[in-house]
Amino acid sequence: MKSSTGRWVSGDNFFDRENELRILESRVRDGNHVLLTGQRRMGKTSLAQELGRRLKMEGWSFLYVDVEGATCPEDVIADIGEAVHPIRSIASRFAVTMGRWVGENVEEISASEFRVKIRAGLSGSWQRWGRELIGSCAEHDRPVLLVVDELPIFLMRMLRDEEEGVQRVDEFLSWFRSLSQGFQGKSPVFMVSDSIGLVPLVQRLGMPDRINHLHPCRLGLWSRHDSVECFKNLAESHNLPIDEGVADAVYEAPGVGIPHHVQSYFAHLQDFVVMRNLDRVKIRHVLEVYRTELLGPAGQSDLSHYETRLRNAMDEDSYRIAMEILAEAATLDVFMDGARHRLESWYSPVMGEAPRRIGEALDVLIHDGYLESGEDGHRFPFKLLKDWWLARFRDNRVPITDRVPEVN
Repeated sequence: MKSSTGRWVSGDNFFDRENELRILESRVRDGNHVLLTGQRRMGKTSLAQELGRRLKMEGWSFLYVDVEGATCPEDVIADIGEAVHPIRSIASRFAVTMGRWVGENVEEISASEFRVKIRAGLSGSWQRWGRELIGSCAEHDRPVLLVVDELPIFLMRMLRDEEEGVQRVDEFLSWFRSLSQGFQGKSPVFMVSDSIGLVPLVQRLGMPDRINHLHPCRLGLWSRHDSVECFKNLAESHNLPIDEGVADAVYEAPGVGIPHHVQSYFAHLQDFVVMRNLDRVKIRHVLEVYRTELLGPAGQSDLSHYETRLRNAMDEDSYRIAMEILAEAATLDVFMDGARHRLESWYSPVMGEAPRRIGEALDVLIHDGYLESGEDGHRFPFKLLKDWWLARFRDNRVPITDRVPEVN
C-alpha cells in the first residue's frame, strides 16, 4: 500500500469503502444519476475514480471532469469535451456535428487543442452544443459514466462574478437537469461530486428542485477500526516499526477518521523517524508530530485550504459570519444559542436577513464537517481543525457575548 497525500488512489491502494462502492455501483448500473457528497479529504475523488476503473474493466466508458476552474457554462462544456477526446467515436461524432469549429480529424489534435476548438465555437450557443456533446455520448455503443467534480465552486463563481448570477445558475442547473431526461434512457449516467454543499446552495437560492434528479450518497468518516487498520497497513508496507498503541493514537489526536489525514499523519511520522535516525515510532512521537508538524508550518497549507474552500463556497457576508462562528467555537469550545442571538442582533443593522444568513452559514459548516450540532450548541468534531483555528484566535479574541450589548 503506497503512502499518498493530496492525490486520489485506486486499485491496490484503494483502502476500505467497499460498502459505499457497492451502493454507488448499484445505483450507477441502474441508470441513476448520483450526488456524491462528503466533507473535504474524505476520498470522494478516489471513490469515483475507483468506480470508474472497475466499470471500465467491464466495458463502460468513464469520463471525469473537474470544473473548479470554470468561470462560465462554456468552460464546463469545453472541459467535458476535453475529457471526451480520448474516446474517438464520441469525439469524432461531435466534431462532425460542430463542423468547421473543430474539424473532422480528431486524431490529429491533442485533448487540450480539442478543448480550445470547442470553446471557440460555443459563444452564445453553449446550451445547444452542450446538448449535442452529451447526445454524442448517448449514442456511444458503451454505457458512459460522467463525473462532474466541484460543481458548487463553479456555481458560486458565477454568482459572484456575473450581474445576473442567480439567473445564470438557474439556467445552467435547469439545462443540466434536462440532460438527464432528454435521451430516452440512453443518456450518460451523471455523478456530481462536491465537498462544499450543493444542497445548501440550491436551498439558499430557492431552487432545490433543480437537483432532485440526483440520488444523494453521503461519504462519511472512517471508523476508528478503519483508520487504525489503514495506518497499520501503511506502516507494514513501508517497513516502519511502530509501538503498540501508535495507530490508535494517530486516530485519537485529530479526533475523527479522515482518510487524507491518516495518510498525512503517516507521511509526517515517516519523515520524523528518518530525520532523527530513530528505529521505530513511539506514542510520544505521535503527539510531538501533531504539535510541531500537523499544526506547524508543514501543515499550514493543508489546513488553510479549509478556509479557502469556505471563501469559495460563500458570498462575502456569509463568509464573515462563518469565520465568527468558527472562531467562537474554537476559543470557547462551543458556539451556543446565546452567541447566535447576539450575532443576529449585531449584524441585523448592517446586512439584510441576518438570522437567515447565520442559519445558512451554520448549514454549510455542518454539511461540510466543520461543526456538528449538539444539545448545548455547535462544536468542532475535528480536533486538528479546531486546534488550528484556536491557535489563530485565542490570544486576541473577545467572546461574542462580551462584545455585543443586549438589545431590548
